[in-house]
Amino acid sequence: MLDLREIEAFLAVAEELHFGRAAERLQISQPRISQLVKTLERRIGAALFVRSSRRVDLTPLGRQVHEEIAPAYRQLQGAVHRARDTARGVEGVLRVGFLGSAANELTPRILSAFRTRHPGCEVVMVEAHFADPLGPLRRGEVDLLFTRLPVQEPDLVVGPVVVREPRMLAVSATHPFAGQERASLEDLARDRVFAVATPAPAYWWDFHVPPVTPSGRAVERGPAVATFQELLAHIAAGHGISPVAASVARYYGRPDIVYVPMPDAPHTEVALVWRAQDVTARVEAFIQVTADAVRLNGGPAGAEEEKED
Repeated sequence: MLDLREIEAFLAVAEELHFGRAAERLQISQPRISQLVKTLERRIGAALFVRSSRRVDLTPLGRQVHEEIAPAYRQLQGAVHRARDTARGVEGVLRVGFLGSAANELTPRILSAFRTRHPGCEVVMVEAHFADPLGPLRRGEVDLLFTRLPVQEPDLVVGPVVVREPRMLAVSATHPFAGQERASLEDLARDRVFAVATPAPAYWWDFHVPPVTPSGRAVERGPAVATFQELLAHIAAGHGISPVAASVARYYGRPDIVYVPMPDAPHTEVALVWRAQDVTARVEAFIQVTADAVRLNGGPAGAEEEKED
């Protein structure tokens, strides 16, 4: 008879191709996961992995076993999740706030996985604006929120980081910086940036749009903006410049704005955030699905840009 723990250990190693990471994923020790895999190999009668000091890979038989077992295991998992949801009440409506492009390319994966795992719960996406990035969550208009970090609020919990990416400087297509191969934080003092309409936390906007350069030069701030589209309109009109996430060039590309890499700017992250005192079964379920999506992606979205930077 098959042991479910052996199957879980095999699938974790097959997907991570690393015993240490697989052990962390299952929250067991590395010797234990090695033991479970060896027991399964003895049960089958052949090796499922090729092991060396540098890497772990599946044998042809291991690939066959993975292709046949993985779908069945996911189906079994789904059945257990649905049964638990019925018992715990993971049904109804879950309102998820998002700032900008939410979790970038992970967004549809997270929503699709949640629908599959929790078909009785409808997810409603609600847009938030950076003039009040935390307001919808605080007011109870959304149950969770995908937002840019930092979030330093005692009543809010910062969960899985879903996006981590470098930044770029957004300038008008006619701006002198538009022809540069790269820009720096010091360049911010050579033009002006934008203020943000309250009640956005000051520390939050200061991280994204610094008030001073690393050398201490003051950065002039121009008109206050409340939405991202307002910011882009001002930039296109030549009213100022602004640091933005690298993914903005993909999701908000337009002919009148040029995005110039800023290698010296700290990377920016998006995380899932929720109210500490209001964690329902629906919220817990969405947190788990999000964490699983990040893990299956091999880390937060944008990792490939971080490696290239």
